[in-house]
Amino acid sequence: MFDLVFLHDDFIVINKHPNVSVHKDDGDTMLLQEISSKTGDEQLYLVHRLDKMTSGLMLIARHVDAARKLSEQFALRQVEKFYLAIGSGKPKKKQGLICGDMVRSRRSSWKLVKSLDNPATTQFFSISAGPGLRLYLCKPYTGKTHQIRVALKSIGGAILGDPIYADPKASDRGYLHAFALCFRFEGEHYQFVCDPRNQPHLGNNWNNNTVSQGVESWLKPWELSWPKIQ
Repeated sequence: MFDLVFLHDDFIVINKHPNVSVHKDDGDTMLLQEISSKTGDEQLYLVHRLDKMTSGLMLIARHVDAARKLSEQFALRQVEKFYLAIGSGKPKKKQGLICGDMVRSRRSSWKLVKSLDNPATTQFFSISAGPGLRLYLCKPYTGKTHQIRVALKSIGGAILGDPIYADPKASDRGYLHAFALCFRFEGEHYQFVCDPRNQPHLGNNWNNNTVSQGVESWLKPWELSWPKIQ
């Protein structure tokens, strides 16, 4: 369900496995309950969320004061978040910004439109991941539901195995992974990276030679020259 990455007096960092709900879902045990059974915390606090299909780094507060401070940082966009994705198809562009309003589409899906009233903005790079596939490194500036999934779908690079925006039968999982987190807390700077390679529960496609080389080149994503947001 998860791996403990880092324990601090005020917060916990975990690697959430794919297809694990942050909230209780279909009779599953609530994720926070599972974590607290390992850490001994009476109560834990969510300060951000990941979709069920998404694996990777989550930051969880251990008390109310830490939850307030960390939640505020997420709201003010002071936490840098970086995601890896493997997409299928040939995208309309290979790097830059994906920006537009998100509106409800069919069932539980969203779509990106051209208006910019309250836009979802995602910075990204990409490289070839083999025939018909592409590896993406995404840095969401905003934090909207399904943002990266919808953004990549909008440029023709829907995430491999995504159960809503692509063919879920095309792969062993939906290939979106919360790769890195950077933030400051109580005067200290924290940087965490969760490399998905050689972790069988995170999926086999990360170990493809071309994908692996791409991941290796992006292990310090905060040092890259990201596209400018106007």
